[in-house]
Amino acid sequence: MKFQDKLIKGRFIKRYKRFFADVELNDGSTIVSHCPNTGSMKGLLDFDYAYVSHVDDPKRKLKYTLQIIEQGDVRVGVNTHLTNNVAIEGVKQGLITELKDFKELKPEVKYGSQNSRIDILLTHEDDTLHYVEVKNTTLAEGTTAKFPDAVTTRGQKHLQELMEMVEQGHKATMLYVVNRNDCSTFEVAEEIDPQYATLLKQAAKAGVQILAYSCILNDEEIKIDSKLEVVL
Repeated sequence: MKFQDKLIKGRFIKRYKRFFADVELNDGSTIVSHCPNTGSMKGLLDFDYAYVSHVDDPKRKLKYTLQIIEQGDVRVGVNTHLTNNVAIEGVKQGLITELKDFKELKPEVKYGSQNSRIDILLTHEDDTLHYVEVKNTTLAEGTTAKFPDAVTTRGQKHLQELMEMVEQGHKATMLYVVNRNDCSTFEVAEEIDPQYATLLKQAAKAGVQILAYSCILNDEEIKIDSKLEVVL
Protein backbone atom coordinates (compact mmCIF):
# COMPACT_ATOMS: atom_id res chain seq x y z
CA MET A 1 0.00 0.00 0.00
CA LYS A 2 1.60 3.21 -1.18
CA PHE A 3 1.43 6.40 0.85
CA GLN A 4 -0.19 9.32 -0.91
CA ASP A 5 3.02 11.34 -0.48
CA LYS A 6 6.57 10.40 0.45
CA LEU A 7 7.00 10.34 4.22
CA ILE A 8 9.06 12.88 6.16
CA LYS A 9 11.74 11.57 8.53
CA GLY A 10 12.46 13.17 11.89
CA ARG A 11 13.63 12.41 15.40
CA PHE A 12 11.01 10.71 17.57
CA ILE A 13 10.71 12.57 20.87
CA LYS A 14 7.70 11.14 22.70
CA ARG A 15 4.15 9.87 22.54
CA TYR A 16 1.67 11.23 25.07
CA LYS A 17 -2.06 11.32 25.82
CA ARG A 18 -2.25 8.25 23.55
CA PHE A 19 -2.99 10.18 20.34
CA PHE A 20 -0.13 12.71 20.23
CA ALA A 21 3.52 12.27 19.24
CA ASP A 22 6.23 14.94 19.10
CA VAL A 23 8.73 14.69 16.24
CA GLU A 24 11.70 16.95 15.54
CA LEU A 25 12.14 17.60 11.82
CA ASN A 26 15.44 18.13 10.01
CA ASP A 27 15.04 21.91 10.11
CA GLY A 28 15.04 21.79 13.91
CA SER A 29 11.33 22.48 14.33
CA THR A 30 9.19 20.22 16.52
CA ILE A 31 5.78 19.19 15.25
CA VAL A 32 2.90 17.50 17.06
CA SER A 33 1.62 14.58 15.00
CA HIS A 34 -1.49 12.46 15.36
CA CYS A 35 -0.66 8.96 16.63
CA PRO A 36 -3.29 6.64 15.07
CA ASN A 37 -2.67 3.73 17.42
CA THR A 38 -4.83 2.91 20.45
CA GLY A 39 -2.51 0.13 21.66
CA SER A 40 0.20 0.40 24.28
CA MET A 41 2.99 0.48 21.64
CA LYS A 42 4.95 -1.60 24.13
CA GLY A 43 8.66 -1.75 23.26
CA LEU A 44 8.44 1.03 20.68
CA LEU A 45 8.49 4.26 22.65
CA ASP A 46 12.28 4.38 22.98
CA PHE A 47 12.86 4.29 19.20
CA ASP A 48 15.00 7.11 17.78
CA TYR A 49 13.34 8.14 14.52
CA ALA A 50 9.87 8.58 13.07
CA TYR A 51 8.30 8.97 9.65
CA VAL A 52 5.27 11.23 9.37
CA SER A 53 2.92 12.17 6.56
CA HIS A 54 1.69 15.70 5.98
CA VAL A 55 -2.08 16.15 5.94
CA ASP A 56 -3.41 18.93 3.72
CA ASP A 57 -6.80 19.29 5.38
CA PRO A 58 -7.86 22.74 6.65
CA LYS A 59 -10.40 21.14 9.00
CA ARG A 60 -7.78 19.12 10.83
CA LYS A 61 -5.84 20.65 13.73
CA LEU A 62 -2.86 18.29 13.57
CA LYS A 63 -1.21 18.56 10.16
CA TYR A 64 0.97 15.46 10.49
CA THR A 65 0.28 11.75 11.07
CA LEU A 66 2.76 9.34 12.62
CA GLN A 67 3.21 6.37 10.26
CA ILE A 68 6.48 4.52 11.00
CA ILE A 69 9.06 4.54 13.77
CA GLU A 70 12.65 3.39 13.33
CA GLN A 71 15.56 2.11 15.39
CA GLY A 72 18.67 1.12 13.45
CA ASP A 73 17.53 -1.20 10.64
CA VAL A 74 14.17 -1.92 12.31
CA ARG A 75 11.06 -0.17 11.05
CA VAL A 76 7.61 -0.56 12.59
CA GLY A 77 4.31 0.66 11.14
CA VAL A 78 2.18 2.18 13.89
CA ASN A 79 -0.84 3.48 11.94
CA THR A 80 -3.45 0.82 12.68
CA HIS A 81 -5.91 2.49 10.29
CA LEU A 82 -3.83 1.25 7.35
CA THR A 83 -3.49 -2.41 8.34
CA ASN A 84 -6.67 -3.68 6.71
CA ASN A 85 -5.72 -1.97 3.44
CA VAL A 86 -2.26 -3.56 3.57
CA ALA A 87 -3.87 -6.97 4.12
CA ILE A 88 -6.48 -6.51 1.38
CA GLU A 89 -3.83 -5.43 -1.10
CA GLY A 90 -1.71 -8.45 -0.13
CA VAL A 91 -4.65 -10.80 -0.68
CA LYS A 92 -5.52 -9.26 -4.04
CA GLN A 93 -1.90 -9.46 -5.20
CA GLY A 94 -1.60 -13.11 -4.16
CA LEU A 95 1.08 -12.37 -1.55
CA ILE A 96 -0.77 -14.39 1.10
CA THR A 97 -0.75 -17.80 -0.54
CA GLU A 98 -3.29 -19.36 1.84
CA LEU A 99 -5.92 -16.81 0.81
CA LYS A 100 -5.91 -17.32 -2.94
CA ASP A 101 -8.54 -18.70 -5.32
CA PHE A 102 -11.46 -16.45 -4.44
CA LYS A 103 -13.97 -14.83 -6.76
CA GLU A 104 -15.12 -12.01 -4.50
CA LEU A 105 -13.63 -9.94 -1.68
CA LYS A 106 -15.72 -7.71 0.57
CA PRO A 107 -14.33 -5.58 3.44
CA GLU A 108 -16.10 -4.77 6.70
CA VAL A 109 -19.08 -7.14 6.52
CA LYS A 110 -21.40 -7.61 9.50
CA TYR A 111 -21.39 -11.14 10.92
CA GLY A 112 -21.54 -13.26 14.05
CA SER A 113 -23.75 -13.45 17.11
CA GLN A 114 -22.06 -10.43 18.70
CA ASN A 115 -22.78 -8.06 15.81
CA SER A 116 -19.17 -7.54 14.71
CA ARG A 117 -17.71 -6.69 11.33
CA ILE A 118 -15.29 -9.09 9.68
CA ASP A 119 -12.30 -7.33 8.14
CA ILE A 120 -12.28 -9.42 4.96
CA LEU A 121 -14.96 -11.76 3.62
CA LEU A 122 -13.84 -13.96 0.74
CA THR A 123 -16.13 -16.01 -1.46
CA HIS A 124 -14.30 -18.92 -3.07
CA GLU A 125 -15.05 -20.41 -6.48
CA ASP A 126 -17.20 -23.13 -4.88
CA ASP A 127 -19.20 -20.41 -3.02
CA THR A 128 -17.58 -21.26 0.33
CA LEU A 129 -17.43 -18.21 2.60
CA HIS A 130 -14.08 -17.43 4.23
CA TYR A 131 -13.98 -15.01 7.19
CA VAL A 132 -10.63 -13.27 7.72
CA GLU A 133 -9.93 -11.21 10.84
CA VAL A 134 -6.87 -8.92 10.64
CA LYS A 135 -4.76 -7.73 13.58
CA ASN A 136 -1.95 -5.18 13.45
CA THR A 137 1.06 -6.59 15.31
CA THR A 138 3.96 -4.40 16.46
CA LEU A 139 5.25 -6.04 19.66
CA ALA A 140 8.38 -8.19 19.37
CA GLU A 141 10.87 -9.97 21.60
CA GLY A 142 14.03 -10.56 19.61
CA THR A 143 12.88 -11.91 16.25
CA THR A 144 9.54 -13.16 17.61
CA ALA A 145 6.45 -11.06 16.94
CA LYS A 146 3.82 -11.19 19.69
CA PHE A 147 0.16 -10.26 20.01
CA PRO A 148 -1.51 -8.63 21.86
CA ASP A 149 0.50 -5.82 23.48
CA ALA A 150 -2.32 -5.21 26.00
CA VAL A 151 -5.39 -7.09 27.23
CA THR A 152 -7.95 -7.14 24.41
CA THR A 153 -11.51 -8.18 25.20
CA ARG A 154 -12.43 -7.13 21.66
CA GLY A 155 -9.83 -9.52 20.26
CA GLN A 156 -11.19 -12.30 22.47
CA LYS A 157 -14.66 -11.71 21.05
CA HIS A 158 -13.34 -11.91 17.49
CA LEU A 159 -11.76 -15.31 18.13
CA GLN A 160 -15.04 -16.61 19.54
CA GLU A 161 -16.87 -15.42 16.44
CA LEU A 162 -14.35 -17.03 14.09
CA MET A 163 -14.92 -20.34 15.88
CA GLU A 164 -18.66 -19.87 15.41
CA MET A 165 -18.14 -19.47 11.67
CA VAL A 166 -16.18 -22.74 11.51
CA GLU A 167 -18.94 -24.49 13.46
CA GLN A 168 -21.41 -23.25 10.84
CA GLY A 169 -19.36 -24.85 8.06
CA HIS A 170 -17.48 -21.79 6.81
CA LYS A 171 -13.73 -21.15 6.62
CA ALA A 172 -12.07 -18.74 9.04
CA THR A 173 -8.60 -17.22 9.34
CA MET A 174 -6.92 -15.11 12.00
CA LEU A 175 -4.33 -13.04 10.11
CA TYR A 176 -1.64 -11.18 12.06
CA VAL A 177 -0.06 -8.46 9.94
CA VAL A 178 3.32 -8.09 11.62
CA ASN A 179 3.94 -4.46 10.77
CA ARG A 180 7.72 -4.65 11.11
CA ASN A 181 10.68 -6.03 9.17
CA ASP A 182 12.72 -7.92 11.77
CA CYS A 183 10.70 -11.01 12.79
CA SER A 184 10.79 -14.65 11.71
CA THR A 185 8.30 -16.25 14.13
CA PHE A 186 5.00 -15.36 15.81
CA GLU A 187 3.74 -16.24 19.28
CA VAL A 188 0.72 -15.23 21.33
CA ALA A 189 1.62 -12.94 24.25
CA GLU A 190 0.21 -15.23 26.94
CA GLU A 191 1.91 -13.24 29.70
CA ILE A 192 -0.05 -10.13 28.67
CA ASP A 193 -3.49 -11.63 27.97
CA PRO A 194 -3.85 -15.26 29.16
CA GLN A 195 -7.51 -15.43 28.12
CA TYR A 196 -6.70 -14.36 24.58
CA ALA A 197 -3.94 -16.98 24.44
CA THR A 198 -6.34 -19.69 25.59
CA LEU A 199 -8.93 -18.69 22.99
CA LEU A 200 -6.36 -18.56 20.18
CA LYS A 201 -5.22 -22.09 20.95
CA GLN A 202 -8.85 -23.22 21.09
CA ALA A 203 -9.52 -21.53 17.75
CA ALA A 204 -6.58 -23.30 16.12
CA LYS A 205 -7.83 -26.67 17.38
CA ALA A 206 -11.35 -25.84 16.19
CA GLY A 207 -10.12 -25.29 12.63
CA VAL A 208 -9.46 -21.56 12.46
CA GLN A 209 -6.38 -20.98 10.29
CA ILE A 210 -3.72 -18.91 12.11
CA LEU A 211 -1.42 -16.89 9.85
CA ALA A 212 1.27 -14.28 10.43
CA TYR A 213 2.99 -12.26 7.70
CA SER A 214 5.71 -9.64 8.03
CA CYS A 215 5.88 -6.39 6.07
CA ILE A 216 8.28 -4.37 3.96
CA LEU A 217 8.26 -0.75 5.15
CA ASN A 218 9.84 2.35 3.62
CA ASP A 219 9.01 6.02 3.12
CA GLU A 220 6.84 5.21 0.09
CA GLU A 221 4.85 2.10 1.01
CA ILE A 222 3.99 -0.75 3.37
CA LYS A 223 3.64 -4.14 1.73
CA ILE A 224 3.11 -7.75 2.80
CA ASP A 225 6.45 -9.55 2.70
CA SER A 226 6.89 -13.09 4.01
CA LYS A 227 5.12 -15.74 6.08
CA LEU A 228 6.24 -16.21 9.68
CA GLU A 229 6.28 -19.48 11.58
CA VAL A 230 3.40 -19.53 14.09
CA VAL A 231 4.28 -21.14 17.42
CA LEU A 232 1.33 -21.81 19.74
